[in-house]
Amino acid sequence: MTTQEAYEICEQIIRKHSATFYSTFRLLEKQDRQAVYAIYAFCRIVDDIVDEGRDVRVELEQFKDEFESFLLGEYSHHQAHWVALHDVFVKYPMDSKPFYDMIVGQEMDITISRYETLKELETYCYHVATTVGLMLLPVLVTQVTDETIQSAYDIGYALQLTNILRDIGEDLGRNRIYIPNEILYAYGLDVKAIEQKVVTPEFIEVWESLAKIAEFHYDRAKRYADAYPRRARIVVFGAAQVYRAILTEIRRKNYDVFTTKNFVSVDEKQQIIQMIQEKW
Repeated sequence: MTTQEAYEICEQIIRKHSATFYSTFRLLEKQDRQAVYAIYAFCRIVDDIVDEGRDVRVELEQFKDEFESFLLGEYSHHQAHWVALHDVFVKYPMDSKPFYDMIVGQEMDITISRYETLKELETYCYHVATTVGLMLLPVLVTQVTDETIQSAYDIGYALQLTNILRDIGEDLGRNRIYIPNEILYAYGLDVKAIEQKVVTPEFIEVWESLAKIAEFHYDRAKRYADAYPRRARIVVFGAAQVYRAILTEIRRKNYDVFTTKNFVSVDEKQQIIQMIQEKW
């Protein structure tokens, strides 16, 4: 398999699974956006193992072994994600740690289905979301700085909280509840109340408490926008703004996260990206 063929397969993966990220990151220069596609494909495969694998523990351990071999230069030249990712590691100063940490995050989904505290949830969000931002930094900026690292932490946390707030009903189908018990208890709820799938005033308060945390981190990340080159800035903060709009959409739908999949329309996405482009 040629490197170009591998990148094309990775592009198909992100195009199929994440219209938001595909529509924004395609604004990058060709080499950079191909690198993003390869990194996304890596993350997608790990995520799919946990959600769809037949023998999840074995498959995840096998994938980890494959990644360790990959770092030693030993990988299948017939698997697009490894072929493309190899090219990324050659062209950019990549750090393997966030890739390892992403796998750890997926392992958490095997063993943990409930969270007691917000701090525990924040740790999970780092492993499954912030790591992606850290993987992308060497592609998006010429020099990784404390400012860009902080923005990756803020955006990753905000994006994952948004995912959690959007997918409460879907996650219940996998026997997962990510809303920490300490927040549920603070508003007089518990896990059983969530399992009843009823939007009550108390549920809205719980939902809003996490949404406000996400919005705080979306806002804080903007402080570091100038640390990115213009094109990368538009892409990163455009994607974040599109994701943030999911929270607005859920509010419009009266907080129904149990029976409907809330998303931002194509037209609204384009409007948001255009607004970001005009601003920056």
